[in-house]
Amino acid sequence: MVLLKRLKYAYDNLKIQTKFAVCILVAILMPFVVLGSAFYNRLYDMIATDIVRNEQEAASKTVPQVEQVLEQVTGTYDAIVKSEHWEKHQHVELVQSINELLENDSVKNIKIYVDLPENAVLFSDKATANVYEPLSAIKGTYWYGIFQGSSPKYLYCPPFYMGNNEKKKYGDCAYIAAENMIYQEEYYPCYIAIYYDSEPIAKILQDGISFPGSVSYIINEREAVIASTDDYLTGMYYVQYANINSYLMSSNNFIERNVLGEKIYVGFNRIEPTGWFMVTVTPSDPLRYETIKVLLEFVAICLLCIACAYLLAMWQARSITSRISDLAKQMAEGRKGAPISMPAPSVHDEVGELIETYNYMTGRMNQLMEKQKETAEELRIAEFKSLQAQINPHFLYNTMDMINWMALRGQTVEISNAVQQLAKFYKLTLSRKSNFMSLEEELEHVSIYVELQNMRFMKAIEFVVDIPDEMMGYSIPKLTLQPIVENAILHGIREKEEKSGSIVITGWREDGDYILLVSDDGVGISQQRLLGILVGQKDNNSHGTNIAVYNIHKRLEILYGVGYGLQYSSIEGQGTEVRIKIPAVELEIEE
Repeated sequence: MVLLKRLKYAYDNLKIQTKFAVCILVAILMPFVVLGSAFYNRLYDMIATDIVRNEQEAASKTVPQVEQVLEQVTGTYDAIVKSEHWEKHQHVELVQSINELLENDSVKNIKIYVDLPENAVLFSDKATANVYEPLSAIKGTYWYGIFQGSSPKYLYCPPFYMGNNEKKKYGDCAYIAAENMIYQEEYYPCYIAIYYDSEPIAKILQDGISFPGSVSYIINEREAVIASTDDYLTGMYYVQYANINSYLMSSNNFIERNVLGEKIYVGFNRIEPTGWFMVTVTPSDPLRYETIKVLLEFVAICLLCIACAYLLAMWQARSITSRISDLAKQMAEGRKGAPISMPAPSVHDEVGELIETYNYMTGRMNQLMEKQKETAEELRIAEFKSLQAQINPHFLYNTMDMINWMALRGQTVEISNAVQQLAKFYKLTLSRKSNFMSLEEELEHVSIYVELQNMRFMKAIEFVVDIPDEMMGYSIPKLTLQPIVENAILHGIREKEEKSGSIVITGWREDGDYILLVSDDGVGISQQRLLGILVGQKDNNSHGTNIAVYNIHKRLEILYGVGYGLQYSSIEGQGTEVRIKIPAVELEIEE
């Protein structure tokens, strides 16, 4: 039960297309599995019957070919004994005609063994010695013993009937007939031997085997194997000659037997006029392999059909699931930003209605988000203007305080110069409706401010700017640098014992942004004060507040996002560095 629950859980969590695939495969495979299991044995019987029948048909076609070879051999014998040279005892002429008969492909050699003294002229004359031989040359052979024992008229001799000399020189098989011949007016017994090889017959048998694993062999009445396609299998599946006639009477040329626990199928064919039988044996194991092969071919065809059906079903399923997947992906994009409508569906089924509903919902959501965006933008601009408004009075207060001190000292020329510089400063500030200016203009603001402060503090500040010309056109919010330089003067350099120092502004490109670095050699800032500078925390130990610096940092974050703004680093007694990060964008000049 636990396993079933786990399988059900795993199936329930599959994708819809995978579920389609599983259902289709199960529905298609089940009939094939059931039919294959139920009809396997019947299939085996059908294939076995078909193969055995084909083997028997092939064997029946092989027998005439073997008989044709034997007829050529016996025909050679008939040609010898029926020739006029044999009848007229013309031995030299007979030998000449025998030499012509050797042109027959089936016959390898012809010998006439005569019971004459070994010194007879017939054996030494060059004209006859190649055919006639004394009887003593074959007295040790098995076939000669058969003739002496049972006196047959003729004998088909398999290889083991032959003598070694015969097999080596003439051929491993022979058709031998007992005759009488007249030599010098007297009758002498003789044997006419027509030699041939068993190899052509074995090749004929091999060509007649159509199924791998089968074996075919020929046996005679003395249980001798004349020819075989495989000596090992012949020995394993040997059927005695004496039993073949009874098998033929009961089984119509075909029987089933068990050999060493294996079923075999045996067929028989008689070879006329020798009395031989050709035995064809087909084992069951190769038949089983053939059945499996056919079954595998059947399975392959089934799998091909299943694949086609699967592809067709998947095409249909994909037409549904792909649209659902596209809809799911489109909805997932809503996690990253505003949802995007899909193209209008071309198919108006259930999925098409779902897409139309999603598109309607997306449109409504985008309208609401656009309104929210407009509201947020208005809020951002209002906050920016509020922060900038806090900076401008702060700068004006410090400058007017400086002019006041000049008036008290009666420095009329310096006051005139200071007022002119202050007017120039505000002219640059108010010359545009935009809240942004170029970096070049912002640096001019700072330069004017430092000049005004040097008027106040007797040229105690050395001011250096080292920025590449190609950066001068970059956009920067107004009054970004001036409050930082102001803090460097009032709370850095002026708190030193000597009341003087230097301020350096450098800049460079960094990826898609540009960096400004404002460095001073003032008294520095403690680590405790550094932690509160950019969060608007009031410093009770300082003569002023951090409102200006906090406003600059907050303003840059609102404009450009987190990661932009100010970054302070300082060493007490040595100075302070302020790193400003702003996107590198050229200022757009308004007409």
